[in-house]
Amino acid sequence: MINDHNMFKKLRIGTRESQLALWQAHHVQHLLMEQGVESEIINIKSEGDLDLVTPLYAMGVQGIFTRSLDLALLNNQIDLAVHSMKDVPVLLPKGIIEAAILERENPFDLFVPHPSVKISDLSSHNASDIASSSLRRKAQWLHRFPADRVEPIRGNVNTRLKKLAESNWWGAIFAAAGLQRIGLRPANAIELEWMIPAPAQGAILVVCREEDENIISDCRKLHHEQTAFCIKIERDFLSTLLGGCSTPIGALAEIEGENIFFRGNLLDPAGENEFVIEKRISVELGAALGISAANELLRDGGNELIEKKQHA
Repeated sequence: MINDHNMFKKLRIGTRESQLALWQAHHVQHLLMEQGVESEIINIKSEGDLDLVTPLYAMGVQGIFTRSLDLALLNNQIDLAVHSMKDVPVLLPKGIIEAAILERENPFDLFVPHPSVKISDLSSHNASDIASSSLRRKAQWLHRFPADRVEPIRGNVNTRLKKLAESNWWGAIFAAAGLQRIGLRPANAIELEWMIPAPAQGAILVVCREEDENIISDCRKLHHEQTAFCIKIERDFLSTLLGGCSTPIGALAEIEGENIFFRGNLLDPAGENEFVIEKRISVELGAALGISAANELLRDGGNELIEKKQHA
């Protein structure tokens, strides 16, 4: 049955126009429909989609993919916005609140080889050129493979796969969830479990205006508490380290039975120095884990790295 307060009005779901963003918006639309809530999709262009040349870390990227949707929400052009949660700044704009965090899919990064690279070639790693749009991925890759060169690559998932195919690169790094959602994960892609993902990678966030109680109530039915718990830890870690997209920071919290296993790292952009922390504690004691892990990392030398970056 369709909710009374939505009987005469479809909820307007705002999204970016890429295939992946549209998949995420339609996924939310489908979940809302299962709750008896009708909606329509409204496409909004983002600054991050308009400039496909400048590397993300040179754009001061925080909020670059969410700002246009946030403005559309505050201007009442849409009723809710759907974001890849790793793109969302830790502090939301005034007047906008988290309404639902969906159950997370694969949080890891994937190495996608160039189509000409054979599976047998992947076991021997010689100095290579690879591509990534992320400073975090670049820093972690160079820390592990310092002889490689990492080139910037921009555009949506489809554009980046096309650029890879037309390039001389050995491969490129993508978020696994993005490729899986739109059915484009190549058979020869390699999951990089050693690479600590971006905080909240693989999760989808729905935001609403804070005064729209009925809409918030509809969206809360889609909320996944365990995912939200893990992501709060990861984003606490990020914000305690004062990190934005211009700082290579990785964080992943995973619930394993009664425990929560957390991995976090902080690197310099060249990947020369890495500070890593791992913690396993009980879920009931885990609420402040992101903050305590970040503070421990800062005490163990991370502070010097951040200060050096701020002075630079």
